[in-house]
Amino acid sequence: METKIKAEPLETLKGMDRKRITPFLWFDNQAEEAANFYVSVFKNARIKTSTRYSEEAAAQSGLPKGTIMTIAFEIEGYEFTALNGGPAFQPSPAISFMVSCRTREKVDELWSKLSKDGKVLMEIGEYPYSERYGWVQDKFGISWQIMINNDNQIIAPCLMFPGEQRIAETAINYYMSVFKNSAIEILERYAVEEEGPTGALKYAAFSLDGQNFKAMDSGREVPFGFTPATSFVVICRTQEEIDNYWEKLTEGGDELSQQCGWLQDKFGVSWQVVPESLSLMLSDAESEKGKRVMIELLKMKKLDMNVLQGAYNGQGMSQEDSRSDDDEIGANYEGTEYGYRKRDTLTPNEEL
Repeated sequence: METKIKAEPLETLKGMDRKRITPFLWFDNQAEEAANFYVSVFKNARIKTSTRYSEEAAAQSGLPKGTIMTIAFEIEGYEFTALNGGPAFQPSPAISFMVSCRTREKVDELWSKLSKDGKVLMEIGEYPYSERYGWVQDKFGISWQIMINNDNQIIAPCLMFPGEQRIAETAINYYMSVFKNSAIEILERYAVEEEGPTGALKYAAFSLDGQNFKAMDSGREVPFGFTPATSFVVICRTQEEIDNYWEKLTEGGDELSQQCGWLQDKFGVSWQVVPESLSLMLSDAESEKGKRVMIELLKMKKLDMNVLQGAYNGQGMSQEDSRSDDDEIGANYEGTEYGYRKRDTLTPNEEL
């Protein structure tokens, strides 16, 4: 095993309270059902907020106006957003979520719930890297690797780079050049006697902007690759940040995949580069403010904060119309948080 630590150790980053990178899960009209399922599986979990399709967004997506568009939820201190996007994309095991448990009992409990009506990718059992481990694709198609481990971040996304080429390490170094506050914790390579390309990454643990990720080379041909059904949202505070991340992440990527802040990088992984204020701007899609923002958003590839903020503020509108907009805000924004059954704090489950 080879371990590399940058000058700033991971421990100094644990206190960062702003998560810049969050996973975004695409569903075919099952987002709400899936979010409620995950909240029921994990003890420290909650539904956060949801938005609904406006007339403009519904026309673009083909889904009925007023139905759930996105639903944000949190499990074990890790944030997700689920989208009802239609049948265009299907989840792939190329991106899974590793769940670190302290006991066999917790591994088996989660395995029992997540594997029901799902597809087993690696049977639950003892492996050289963990005394209790299993890999499953749940009934909604999302993949989970459940294992005994003592990671400080209970849930972490894992990227598997398919094929026999040694891509994972190149990708890790690339992502670390894009995001500040990044570090490599573990690099474990295939040895000569092991099944897999010698020197390719069997397992890697690293951080981007203080958040834990895992990665590996598949070591052989597999019947799946990355799809936009699982993307990562990069939350930006300024247009300069948007420009920076967009320029770096689109380099060598598929230009045809670029729309509404979405992009696909040169390794096939999908990202969304968005302003921090976008969720508020779209929180009430049926208000005149929300409609104007959505109209402008649908025109864009890289997002322009000034244009979106101008649409939200109603630049060019009369003062009376602007006040009318303010009265409408919140009409369709479902902001109630619920789902904690053990605590009403965000402390990760100590029993896990």
